This record gives sequence, structure tokens and C-alpha cells, in this order.
Amino acid sequence: MEDKKYIDELSKCVRCGSCKAYCPTYDEGLTEAMGARGRLTLLRGLLSGQLKPSPLLKERIFSCILCGACEKLCPPEVGITEAIYHGRKLLHPLDRRIKYLGHLMRFSVRRPMLSFRIAKTLQHIGVSPQNILDVLGTPYRRPRGEKNTASAERGILPFTLTIPDSPLRDHRQVYKPERKIGRVALFTGCSTNFLYPHLGISLINVLLRLGYEVVLPTGEICCGAPFRSLGLEDDAVELAKKNHETFSKLSAEAILSLCPTCIISIKTHYPNLIGKGLEKAMDVSRFLMNKLGSLELSPLRHMKSATYHDPCHLNYSLGIKKEPRELIQRAGVELIEARGEGCCGFGGVFTLHNPDLSKDLRDKRVDAYAGTGAEALVTACPGCMMQLSAGIKDRPVYHVVELVEKAICRG
Repeated sequence: MEDKKYIDELSKCVRCGSCKAYCPTYDEGLTEAMGARGRLTLLRGLLSGQLKPSPLLKERIFSCILCGACEKLCPPEVGITEAIYHGRKLLHPLDRRIKYLGHLMRFSVRRPMLSFRIAKTLQHIGVSPQNILDVLGTPYRRPRGEKNTASAERGILPFTLTIPDSPLRDHRQVYKPERKIGRVALFTGCSTNFLYPHLGISLINVLLRLGYEVVLPTGEICCGAPFRSLGLEDDAVELAKKNHETFSKLSAEAILSLCPTCIISIKTHYPNLIGKGLEKAMDVSRFLMNKLGSLELSPLRHMKSATYHDPCHLNYSLGIKKEPRELIQRAGVELIEARGEGCCGFGGVFTLHNPDLSKDLRDKRVDAYAGTGAEALVTACPGCMMQLSAGIKDRPVYHVVELVEKAICRG
């Protein structure tokens, strides 16, 4: 966002407060600076010279989880998310921890397979990803005495990561069905590719069953969302250019992803970064509901009931709410809705900046889902799976595509 556009966006805010209605961080903090209106006011003060860059100002701007709930409620349609991104670009030099994390992320993006093999080898000898991040990310911890110290002493991440045997995008680029009716490209995203490759396999199996050739281009890299959320805009621009060049060359009906954050990044945020996005990008839930048609799905034998968690980016930014629920019901599973709705507290690097707040948000949703009595929790985002699995120990957590695969391929 250019400075003039930034100023114009901030000036559109009429301070009505509508943005606070569904703001997860405001609900927890109940202070003006923990809501969108307060953050925009702070940024306006920074731009006008009334406020000077400071660690406290940086903390307030980085406390936003970037869920997107506020934008749909804003009468003058302020681009709140883009304003926060721009504010982080201005303020991130105040935090040396971002510098260290940025170096680690750049190494992983530029040498993904080497990073994967290193992590896998260390895990094999008993060093978990949590241990690795605790060592490499030592500068990212808060000093003793600061807020969130208890979380810092527990470790950097509020959940446990397990490295699978191999990533999804390893050698094979094209999967061909027996009878081809179309062709789609798969934007795997980092979490599906390196942490949950079985989700990608589930989606590929479903697409093959429907008659779609599936392409996994080797040129795909990180969508850039983690870099933007840290204020590292130049890195995000570089990644956007490479992904756009890779996917825009493909002849495909759609570009699908299991990660809603990847979808809004490559479709909605890329135009703000590089002036062009990947318009064919779409979430798998909507694609599958459009393509399943009258195809009969076998009722699942191992699951009778489930409750569903709405990923923020899927719900607020992409407007997809009913399709995952319809897929659950088409798989013969009773859908039991939980009380209320809300963010799981993941938000990518939000968990690093705000570990206690992240856990509090997660625990709220875990309690709500436990109250349904459902046999399983289903969601449509790998990040939400990661976060909620850390708090739910008495029932499985699935991605909706896993249910569809079982219903359409195995029954």
C-alpha cells in the first residue's frame, strides 16, 4: 500500500466501532487499542507525527490476528487488513526477534527440501520441531519479567509439530484419472505440503475419482502470508511474483488449496502486492460442492456425528460457510453446531507474538466444541487443525476433505 492510499484508508474510518463486534482480540482485552478502531487511530497518530514508533505501539499493531472479521462490518469499507499490514511494515524494525525469524523463514523458503530433511533427521534422533524452534528462536522469546513470560518458558509454539516421512510435493507433478473430464492445479501451501501431506493425498484421490487431472507445479513456494504478517513486505512481493509466474502459465480450470489463507493471499492480496492475482484460485469446499452433483456418497461407518469450526479466512474473507457443512452432511454425518462462533487463535505467527492470548482463544473454542458431545471436530484449514488439536485430546480433528475422501472413495 502506497503512503497516499494508506492515508486515505485511515481517513475513511468514522470511529463508529462496528469493527469491534466480532474482534477476537478486543473480546479478550476489552481495551480500545486491542480492536480495529483503536489500531487505526494509533496508526493515524503515527503517520501524523503525534505518535512516535515505540515497542508498545508495535505490540498493539502486532496483536491483531488478521482474521478479517472487522472488514465485513465496516460501513465505510476501510481496508483494515491492508492498513495493518502497512503499519507492520513501518514498525517491524523495532523488534529484533522479527529479524531472526525472518532469516529462519527465508532459509526455509529458499531451501525447502534441505530444511525438511534437517528437521526430519533431528526428529529421528529425538529432537522435535519444538526443540529446534526453541533453540533457533531463542532471540524471539520475551525477556523475563515481560508479559507472556510463562508462555515463553513453555516454549515458542503452543502446539506440537510432527514432521511426516515425506512432503506432498516430492517428485510427482501430475496425477491422471482413468477418465479425464478436466484439469486443476493444486496450491499445496507450506502446512499441507510439509506437515499434513495426507490431506493433499485425500484431495487428490477425490479429484481423481471425479475425473480431474491434478497438477502440482514444482515452482510453487510459500504464498507469502507469514512474511506479510511480520511486516516483511519485500519478501512477500518476491514470493508473489514467483508464484504468479508459475501458476499463470498453467492451463487449469481452477487453482485449489486446502488452506484458506493461501487462497486469499494468491487471489486477493497479490493484486495489492504486485498488481495481479490468481483469479482461478478457490477453496476446495466450494469446488467440490459444485462438482459432486448427484454423485452418491457412502455414509461414513466410523463417525456418526461431528461439529464444525469455521476458519476465519474461509468464513470472513472468502464468505464460505455453508459448503463445508453440506459436505459433512453429504458424508452421512450428523452435524451438531457449537454455541457461538469465534477464532481458534492460530493466526500463523500470531501464536509467536501472543502465545497466551492465542491459547485463551483456543480454549474458548475447545470448551464450546466439547459441549456439543459430537464424536469429532471438523474444520477446513490446516492451521486450525494444528491449533485445535493441541487443545482437544478426547476426539479426532479432521479436515473436511478427509470425510469426503472416505465417503466417495472408501465408504
